[in-house]
Amino acid sequence: IPDSGRKYYLQFTTVDYKSGENAGSCLATVLYQKKKPPPVVNIKCTETKDQKKIEEEDNRLYQKLRHQTKPIIASNIPDSYGNIEPALEPVWALAVAGSSYIMWEKSTENLGYSMAQVKSARQWIRKDDFIEFDFTVLLHEIPTQEIISCHMRLTWLPGHPLKVKYFCASENQGLEDGSGVESGSATGILPEKGANF
Repeated sequence: IPDSGRKYYLQFTTVDYKSGENAGSCLATVLYQKKKPPPVVNIKCTETKDQKKIEEEDNRLYQKLRHQTKPIIASNIPDSYGNIEPALEPVWALAVAGSSYIMWEKSTENLGYSMAQVKSARQWIRKDDFIEFDFTVLLHEIPTQEIISCHMRLTWLPGHPLKVKYFCASENQGLEDGSGVESGSATGILPEKGANF
């Protein structure tokens, strides 16, 4: 599009992160503007997974994390052999959901990201019902092959948007803040500027 950028039309299927089962199909348009990212994304998905089942899985994940008597403190997820302790799978799942927002916002036509590792995770015990974690995540930048370290604070309650604030060490810019607009699982994380930590 002259003076705007490039627009892509995509059709793709999604899979359940844990089970690998088909979760639905999507049609999307992505406009990479000539200005700074993030891209402008319009997406419409048809889910094959039952919404009630998604809510039940979210609630199980929430209950595991919410009823900790001591805060979870962990590092190196997965370990150097690619293993994740079963007790830390909920922590990994939250980190993947939160870091997907960072990857979406930082991606350009020429750069993409995948999450390599949760370097550290710390749960904060709150008086309300929300779950809150601080993470340091390592993102693999493609095609440069650089590893980018990002600090991320994440808050979540099923039925409410996932909220993510982050700062990446390789950047000279201020703290970024984003939050989802979809309820339930972090399937629709979109930006919303707000206050710093």
